[in-house]
Amino acid sequence: MGLYSSINIASSGLSAQRTRLDVIANNIANVNTTRTPEGGPFRRSRVIFKPRVSRPYWRSPFLPKFLENEIGKGVIVAKIEKDMDSKPRLVYDPTHPDAIKSGPRKGYVEYPNVNIVNEMVDMISASRSYEANVAIVNGSKAMFLKALDIGR
Repeated sequence: MGLYSSINIASSGLSAQRTRLDVIANNIANVNTTRTPEGGPFRRSRVIFKPRVSRPYWRSPFLPKFLENEIGKGVIVAKIEKDMDSKPRLVYDPTHPDAIKSGPRKGYVEYPNVNIVNEMVDMISASRSYEANVAIVNGSKAMFLKALDIGR
């Protein structure tokens, strides 16, 4: 491992958590959006991460072969996908311009499938992960400076 590996790994986490925070903020901002250009209510977005995979420079006798390429390289955002699994929230409001005009759900408005409590929990989790990665960068920087002081 190189001198800056820990900073590179933490910076990948910083970037990924920043993307996650941006997506969560977008979900919260659109909690009442009942009409989108695609049609229908806004759909909650979620971030999917995957490990950064590359050939390791070292080979550990303790790691199984299938884990060698998966450990210690960081994380990237694989994709941002819409949550199409959960149904929109239905609220009865026949005066709303987007109310359903006919059928058994007449007078109901489809609101986004965004649960503000879940979004806030995800936001706290993402911000704590971001803070942990900042602490890694700061700790690595302090270690490098101490190593330079010892070398003098």
